[in-house]
Amino acid sequence: MGNWNYGVFWDELMNQAKNELGEHEFAMWFNIQYDSSTETSISIRVPSSFYKDQIVRQYQKYLEDKLFDLMGKRISIDFIVVKPNPDEARPAQELAREDAREASEDKPKIALLPRGKSDSPIKRDKHPQLRVDYTFENFVIGDNNGFASNAALAISKNPGTSYNPFLIYGGVGLGKTHLMQSIGNRVWIESPKMKVICITAEEFTNEFIQSIHDKTTQGFKNKYRYVDVLLIDDIHFLQNKLGSQEELFHTFNALYDANKQMVFTCDRPVSELKNLSDRLRSRFERGLNVDLQPPNFETRCAILKKKVEAGRIQVPAEVLEIIAKNISTNVRDLEAALTKLVAYAELVHKNITLEIAQNQLKDVFSQSKHGNVTIDNILRVVADYYKLSYNDLKGKKRTKNIAMPRQIAMYIARDITEYSTTELGFEFGGRDHTTVMHACQKIEERLKLDPNLESTIQALVRSIKDYSSKA
Repeated sequence: MGNWNYGVFWDELMNQAKNELGEHEFAMWFNIQYDSSTETSISIRVPSSFYKDQIVRQYQKYLEDKLFDLMGKRISIDFIVVKPNPDEARPAQELAREDAREASEDKPKIALLPRGKSDSPIKRDKHPQLRVDYTFENFVIGDNNGFASNAALAISKNPGTSYNPFLIYGGVGLGKTHLMQSIGNRVWIESPKMKVICITAEEFTNEFIQSIHDKTTQGFKNKYRYVDVLLIDDIHFLQNKLGSQEELFHTFNALYDANKQMVFTCDRPVSELKNLSDRLRSRFERGLNVDLQPPNFETRCAILKKKVEAGRIQVPAEVLEIIAKNISTNVRDLEAALTKLVAYAELVHKNITLEIAQNQLKDVFSQSKHGNVTIDNILRVVADYYKLSYNDLKGKKRTKNIAMPRQIAMYIARDITEYSTTELGFEFGGRDHTTVMHACQKIEERLKLDPNLESTIQALVRSIKDYSSKA
C-alpha cells in the first residue's frame, strides 16, 4: 500500500457529511470505516454487500467530490466488504429487518423515536383509511425492493426528518400501496399524537371539487395542511387536473416547511407524467424517489410461502415453486393464482397437488407468459411485418419507411411492457427517453386520424404475444 495515509482527510470528510446530510441519514448509511490508502485511492470497509451497493449508488460521487475539495486532487474510493464481529454493531439493514419483524422487542429504538413516542405505547384503534394487513411485518423483502423497504422503515421511525417527500413508483401489483400504508400503520400505532391521512389522488381531487361546490375550501385546506403524515396513492391521476395540482402544490409547501412527512406513489417516474406543472414535478422529485421492480424467483417463492402461512393453508412446496416459476409479472398475479387454486381445492374437497395446480392454472400460466414480452420480440415482429431488418429499427436511419415502424414499436413496447421510457431508449439503440416519449405522442396523434392504424397495432400486439409464448 505504500506510506500514503489519508485517514485525516477521511475523518474530516465524515464530519462534513454528518453536518450536511443530517444525523439520521448519516447514522443509517455511514456505518463505514477507513481501511488503507494508496497514492490515488482510499479503501473503506463496509459491513455487507447491501451496504456497498447502496453507498456506491447513492453516495460514491458525493464522497469523491468532497475528497477533491479537501485534497485538491482526484482520489477514488474502493469499498471492501468486511463482516463485523458478533459483538460489534450490526448494519442498519439487518437492524431494519429485525425491527420490521418485531419492533416491540427493541425498546431503546422506541425510546429514541421522535415526538409522540413513549415507553408505554397507547392502544390505538384501527386507522379508518389504512388496511391492517399492510404492515412491514407482512412485506416480503427481496432484491427488487430492499432499498425502498428500508428507506420506508426509516421514515416510519422519524417522519419528516429525512427522505421527505418519499415517492415510490413502479408497475401494478409490486407493493407500492402496501409499503406506503406500512409507514402509515407504523406511525399510527407508535405515535399516538400524530395525525395520519391516507388517500388516493382521485379522492383528493374529488374532495377538493366538493369543497369548492360547498364553499368549504378553508376546511379542506386546514384538513390537509395540518397533518403529520400525508400519504397519497396514484399521483399519476393528477395529470391534466390543473386545479388539484395547484392545491396540492400549496399543501406540499405548507407541510414541507413544517417538516411534516409526505409519501406518494406513482405508476411511473414523475419525469414521465404528462400535463403536470413543472413546479409540482420538482416538488415530487425533491426528496427520495425509489422504484419497485418485479420480484425474482426466490422472492416470489417467499411471498407465496408467507401467504400460505398467514392463511394456514396446506400447499406443497413444489406447487408454490411452479407458481413462482410461471408467474413473474407481479405480486398481485401471484396471489390471484394461489387464491384460485385454494378456492378450487376447497370447493371440490381435494388436497392441492402438483397435477391439480397445473390443470387449474394452465390458462393463468399462459397469460403470464404472454406478459413476459421482450423488446427483442417486439422489434423482430414489427420488423418482419414492415419487411425491415431488426437492425433497421435499432439503427440511426430516419427515413420515413423506417421511422414510422420504429415509432410503432416504441409505442407498443411502452403499452405492453413495464419498461420506462429511459429503459426503452436504451433498448432502441441508446436513444434518449424524450425520443421514446415523442414517438408515443406521434402514434397517439395518428391513431386519432387513422382508424386503420389501430387495427394494425392490435394485430401486431397479438403477433408479438404469440411469438413470445413460443419463444
